[in-house]
Amino acid sequence: MKCVLTAMLILFCCASAWADIHTEFVEYKDGDVVLKGYLAYDDGIKGKRPGVVVVHEWWGLNRHIEMLTKELANLGYIAFAIDMYGKGESTTDPQKAGQLSGIYTKDRNLMRRRAEIGLEILRNQNLTDAGRVAAMGYCFGGTTVLELARSGANLDGVVSFHGGLDTPNPADAKNIKGSVLVLHGADDPFQPHEKVEAFHDEMRKAGVDWQMNIYGGAQHGFTNPDADRYGIKGLAYNEKADRRSWEAMKSFLGEIFKEKK
Repeated sequence: MKCVLTAMLILFCCASAWADIHTEFVEYKDGDVVLKGYLAYDDGIKGKRPGVVVVHEWWGLNRHIEMLTKELANLGYIAFAIDMYGKGESTTDPQKAGQLSGIYTKDRNLMRRRAEIGLEILRNQNLTDAGRVAAMGYCFGGTTVLELARSGANLDGVVSFHGGLDTPNPADAKNIKGSVLVLHGADDPFQPHEKVEAFHDEMRKAGVDWQMNIYGGAQHGFTNPDADRYGIKGLAYNEKADRRSWEAMKSFLGEIFKEKK
């Protein structure tokens, strides 16, 4: 009985916290490809507010990403989870996820364009303060927001959670206009030390305002509570790294948006 009451209390608290959060799916296009993003903002806040683009993991735009987008809205931002794959496609099959994401990791120009289109959807919302916009992404999405920054997109900052750090064109870092925060697992086998060091060199040579938090004991996908269920070696949830990285992201967004007031 006690467990039931506790669960009901948690659900009630979440419902209360999100009472004024408006959400909707937004259809838009990249040429003939129909995309379906997820928009969230606090209806109880009046006037424009900073905007944050959210880019999903290789699984696609799923309920986990929707929840994170709502959490950003609860922090006072207008948040838009963009759809990189088209028609809101998502999967729980690692093989298919690899195929879907691989299209964009192999074609960085397509990745950048698809992300830029989603960014403009957010920027053109009536409630978005177009002068204060950032992007954040997870795994595949972390790679995407870093590429978006390298493309010269007008962003105050980008945040990569356990994202891919390498790029075919490191010299493009000179195009980065805003600040960069990378949140990385120390034991991520998909982003070994060599890639981390190469990223450091890339940022230094370009004179970017960047920082990296490295979380001991954290592997790839450390923010996703479902990471362990896939049975992929090197992919695991880490509650401490999840919590600490979220707080780091909150501090980073607060800093870059405050500077633009």
